[in-house]
Amino acid sequence: MIRITELRLPIDHASEALEEAILKRLNLKPQDLIQAEVFKRSYDARKNVALAFIYTVDLSVKNEEELLKKFAGDTHIRPSPDMSYHFLAHASQVKTESFERPVVIGFGPCGIFAALVLAQMGFRPIVLERGKQVRERTQDTWGLWRKNVLNPESNVQFGEGGAGTFSDGKLWSQIKDPKFYGRKVIAEFIKAGAPEEIRYVAKPHIGTFRLVGVVERMRQEIIALGGEIRFSQKVIGFDIKNDQIMGVKIEGQPDIAANHVVLALGHSARDTFEALHAAGVYMEAKPFSVGFRIEHPQSLIDRARLGPHAGNELIGAADYKLVHHAKNGRAVYSFCMCPGGTVVAATSEPNRVVTNGMSQYSRNERNANAGIVVGITPEDYPGGPLAGLDFQRALESKAYELGGSTYEAPGQLVGDFLVGKASTEFGSVMPSYKPGVHLTDLADSLPSYAIEAIREAIPAFEKQIKGFSMKDAVLTGVETRTSSPLRITRGANFQSLNVKGLYPAGEGAGYAGGILSAGVDGIKVAEAVALDYLSQSAKSN
Repeated sequence: MIRITELRLPIDHASEALEEAILKRLNLKPQDLIQAEVFKRSYDARKNVALAFIYTVDLSVKNEEELLKKFAGDTHIRPSPDMSYHFLAHASQVKTESFERPVVIGFGPCGIFAALVLAQMGFRPIVLERGKQVRERTQDTWGLWRKNVLNPESNVQFGEGGAGTFSDGKLWSQIKDPKFYGRKVIAEFIKAGAPEEIRYVAKPHIGTFRLVGVVERMRQEIIALGGEIRFSQKVIGFDIKNDQIMGVKIEGQPDIAANHVVLALGHSARDTFEALHAAGVYMEAKPFSVGFRIEHPQSLIDRARLGPHAGNELIGAADYKLVHHAKNGRAVYSFCMCPGGTVVAATSEPNRVVTNGMSQYSRNERNANAGIVVGITPEDYPGGPLAGLDFQRALESKAYELGGSTYEAPGQLVGDFLVGKASTEFGSVMPSYKPGVHLTDLADSLPSYAIEAIREAIPAFEKQIKGFSMKDAVLTGVETRTSSPLRITRGANFQSLNVKGLYPAGEGAGYAGGILSAGVDGIKVAEAVALDYLSQSAKSN
């Protein structure tokens, strides 16, 4: 196949215009074009440029080799890479009488794809998920948002689909992906009911409501292939002998024997991190970030980013990505920007407040929101690999207190925050966080270096987005779970450095950041597990 890049068309072009552009670009006749598929579509909305879609297209043509030779000097016409997924192994190749089914702990994006690929290879995984099925979990999550009632085992963090279910459903990442595992992730989502457009739009997203059905159908496929999903199964311990994982201990249930265990925990499984540390599994503290959620009118962001093109339905709600290096040495950046979305309560522990952002597929809510967070390192929270958990908990407990100890979040208007004055009433921007926002002074909610850096960054961001420092914009605290505060370190074989058969994976282990990268890591780990089964089988015969 041939790939053409940088095909530019007016944003309101007719459906046949793309094919016409391909034929013109390659000087082909219609009968010479066999098939064309859009690989990527982005848009150019610069203020002084005609609004346009920019296409990258993969196509099959007659006399392909001859055509490639003709355009050999054209950097925008090249052979298409092979992006198809190829399974590395199958359970039928394992010749051993002592075969134990692999266990996957956690059923978020990483666990789903680890289990799915293992099931597709015939390994019949057992998945242990501490939370509930996604629809039951949704009801429990609403219990916090609508009634101030937290279920510590079924919430935004725990349950089928993981934290990604209550997010924007963003499916882009900056990870290196030379084997195109990301295409496998996207293809499986589409197969399970996600919109076809996520295959080619520049920044694909699914949205929370659609993710629910997608996750359910992926679970059904795993089960149909011989896998098993066990909900409300909280792992509380690990059986390790002679540096080899032998099984896992489950609260209120019999132990499960297993010599291949995937740790797809998610970044909030704090008690499981503690159990792993107690069992002697090697881990280390790592950098993460803390800060606030900021809300502006989405219309303000649209005007600032899209200018005269603001409001165009073919483009949708605008997003942004911002970075500022403060004078005190701290980096401040926007995180998990949610166009036309809401700020959500995301705690998983009683008497603590955590914020996150979420959008539906339509992205048509009144406000835009994003985390404005400050990078911190283990030097800021010395004390070993678990010290970051204590650091997070202290900030979340303080936020609970500042919010009135009712799961309302502490908030402050940007104008008041910048001058160090407590807010007493909302202006033109009404916060979206449920159960509610309690206005206060956020100066005590984060370390002083973080407050100082954010106060410097917001006016700096104003230079990139006019209106970003508007006085009525709302800050809601605190955002603490941007990523895992630790890494369960693994080797080149994807296994723990000191426990054979234990496979740290995804966000919780420190190897992913978002739905797509977590799914990709799940695939990589599933392949590593399968290859180890084959290696053990070869040795036993």
